[in-house]
Amino acid sequence: MSTLPVTQAKTLPDAWDFKGRPAERSKSGGWTSAAMILGVEACERLTTLGIAVNLVTYLTETMHLGNATSATTVTNFLGTSFMLCLLGGFIADTFLGRYLTIGIFATVQATGVTVLTVSTIVPSLRPPKCNRDSTTTCIPASGTQLIILYLALYLTALGTGGLKSSVSGFGSDQFDDSDPEERSKMTNFFNWFFFFINIGSLGSVTILVYIQDNLGREWGYGICACAIVIGLVVFLSGTRRYRFKKLVGSPLTQIAAVFVAAWKKRHLEYPSDILFLYQLEDTAEGLKKKQKLPHSDQFRFLDRAAIKDPSVRETNKWNLATVTDVEEVKLVLRMLPIWATTVIFWTVYAQMTTFSVSQATTMDRHIGKFQIPPASLTVFFVGSILLTVPIYDRLIAPIARKVLKNPQGLTPLQRIGVGLVLSIIAMIAAALTEIKRLRAARSHLLTNNPAAQIPLSVFWLCPQFLLVGAGEAFTYIGQLDFFLRECPKGMKTMSTGLFLSTLSLGFFVSSLLVTIVHKVTGNKKPWLPDNLNKGRLYDFYWLLAILSCLNLVTYLVFATWYVYKDKRLPDEGIELEEAEPTFH
Repeated sequence: MSTLPVTQAKTLPDAWDFKGRPAERSKSGGWTSAAMILGVEACERLTTLGIAVNLVTYLTETMHLGNATSATTVTNFLGTSFMLCLLGGFIADTFLGRYLTIGIFATVQATGVTVLTVSTIVPSLRPPKCNRDSTTTCIPASGTQLIILYLALYLTALGTGGLKSSVSGFGSDQFDDSDPEERSKMTNFFNWFFFFINIGSLGSVTILVYIQDNLGREWGYGICACAIVIGLVVFLSGTRRYRFKKLVGSPLTQIAAVFVAAWKKRHLEYPSDILFLYQLEDTAEGLKKKQKLPHSDQFRFLDRAAIKDPSVRETNKWNLATVTDVEEVKLVLRMLPIWATTVIFWTVYAQMTTFSVSQATTMDRHIGKFQIPPASLTVFFVGSILLTVPIYDRLIAPIARKVLKNPQGLTPLQRIGVGLVLSIIAMIAAALTEIKRLRAARSHLLTNNPAAQIPLSVFWLCPQFLLVGAGEAFTYIGQLDFFLRECPKGMKTMSTGLFLSTLSLGFFVSSLLVTIVHKVTGNKKPWLPDNLNKGRLYDFYWLLAILSCLNLVTYLVFATWYVYKDKRLPDEGIELEEAEPTFH
């Protein structure tokens, strides 16, 4: 699209309407547009969690899969959803734009949930019913039935990834960052965005889970399908009011280009002076788009990307990068140790939707005559998140400001550290609770009956849910804050990619650990058998606690070594620009 001419103040210089004309401030964007985008996000969260939090019970009780297989299926589903956010972000930034990406992937998600709903209605798409007791052997799902199930789940994951990658960004596009009034509205938008995420979460872990367990999966999943379709219709109805931004390209392309250019010129000698390297001011519009960064000696092999090769006649980003391009990639590389040591938290988090739910199915879930659905215990998890955020803001942060003499309270890395510590305590609590559950099963002679209800209150599981929920409030916000602040201006969407990839890898690491543990212990004394009353799930929790402790020590080393960008760059005479918040 060609460069816009200078327009009157009532139009925006960097935004267009749905017909490609300069967007008028009074007729586009703002809260009307943002509300429609918030609606589709609430429906997406309701749908995704409505499937995920109760999926393990569906796989074990309806599809008759083992506990280990069911757990890995759930974590693979969630891991794939978050990993596909990277693909969705790349497609949105490079090819389709955020509006088309949301529309297309919401349709894909609706298709996946519809297939899942149909699979719960058609009898031939699930194995025959049976009572899971000590005397009955249930027929597991056949190959065809599993193919349909996995097709539905991974279509849903694909849709979730593409939708989630663009919703918050497209919402922020509806506000003009250069206008003080609209900028304050943008901040409120992110607050409401986080609120709607949790409203969708609460709806899924309470109402939807109850419907699935008491009225049937076809009703629960059918409501999910209807919700995402309604969200899509609401989103599309706002087309005429949306503001559209020009494609900016993906930061993944820049990272790849710098590595490719450095590799192509690996045989060239370094220049005697860094001034001979290709500088940002050498480009036509470089200074307008990027914040100039000084050269650093770390990761010097990448500097070759900025060496001018006289044998190359036509230059492009794949054979020549500016010093600033190279330094932006170096900034990302410096964050990777922190990135890697936060993955294990999300592995612990994954247990809240798998084995913790499996534990709950065997325990006394009654409050009077009302029986709590096992997956609804996640409400303590979500509630813990919602409580921890204001407690931190009103109580912990003021104390931390006085004690640490830091205007922020806790720094992003300190907040992540608190989250990692809480995850360790959570796994210790989970192991102790499982030991207590097994003792109750043995004392009441229920070890051989996986379907029996152990006379032990399900609320013994609350500490692990509350601790992981509080840990997420610290880790989630700490990670987002860290990646957003430390990512360079020219690679702002990279902050989202780094954050979401830790979630994804955390779920995949959980799948890997479950698979390894099940294979190693399966023939002797299995830790994760189909009948948890005969297993040693507590040992799996102890393993996660030990791995988390080792990871914490490694994290503390890297966190101590890391120097924040706002401390390092001013020493070089570089003035930093403020970053805007984002939630996913």
